[in-house]
Amino acid sequence: MESNELRVFQMVAREGSITKASVRLGYVQSNVTAKIQQLEAELNTVLFFRHNRGMTLTSSGKMLLDYTNKIVGLLDEATRALSSSSEPSGPLMIGSTQTAAAVRLPTILASYYSKFPNVRLSLATGHTQHLMDQVLRYELDGAFIGCECDHPELASIPAFEEELVIASAPAITDLDEAARKPILVFNTGCSYRAVLEQWIRMMGLEQPIMMELGTLEAIIGGVAAGLGISLLPITVICKLEKEGMIATHPIPASMRMMKTEFVTRKDSFVTSALQAFINQLPKKEANASS
Repeated sequence: MESNELRVFQMVAREGSITKASVRLGYVQSNVTAKIQQLEAELNTVLFFRHNRGMTLTSSGKMLLDYTNKIVGLLDEATRALSSSSEPSGPLMIGSTQTAAAVRLPTILASYYSKFPNVRLSLATGHTQHLMDQVLRYELDGAFIGCECDHPELASIPAFEEELVIASAPAITDLDEAARKPILVFNTGCSYRAVLEQWIRMMGLEQPIMMELGTLEAIIGGVAAGLGISLLPITVICKLEKEGMIATHPIPASMRMMKTEFVTRKDSFVTSALQAFINQLPKKEANASS
């Protein structure tokens, strides 16, 4: 197996399509197909199920992808380590929950870029579990997640602490009334959703109507329009509350505060660009966990 073959395999696995992978890689489709076929012949196994919707990994393909993510990640890390200089430069891929990206990160990113313009900074958003998986697969250099991290392969740095509240339309005056409304959430894997489900159980609600919405903007808009309620950091909606567009309701103190942590792989080389970014985090809370 060659690294180029593994990179092609990795991209086809991510995109689920030869056509999409070839566009991302800048290769003609026949070359991508040939490399996948060559890899399957070399390993004497089928790596993909082919169907009219694209390509899906077989059990062998899933196993190879786990190794491929590690191998490609280490090769890319070696390149960064060998080309690293004391002056921050090169790519820096950061992940974040949507709420942190909306409220906390603009100031940090703007300050960072003004100091280190040679860094090619990129930001991806997602829910906590997905972000942790991306860091573990070397797809992100680090990520802001909405919970305390205890994963054995990840190091974490406390970044922010958020006060959570139930958000509703202004016409809803108390929690009992709010609890009878549909509940607007992100998809499974969101740390806010986990706290909200804990609150639902505490309120004794059985089979509430759950509506999954894909973006923070959709959830806030749905709350303001009276579609349902949600659990959100107060920093996200304080301006709308002052404008009378949203009402907030406190939850029990045991659930109220949620930490946002910045996680990286413990075994990854810390580039000067990443170290400079870590140094931008609030100094009073920036103590790495082991």
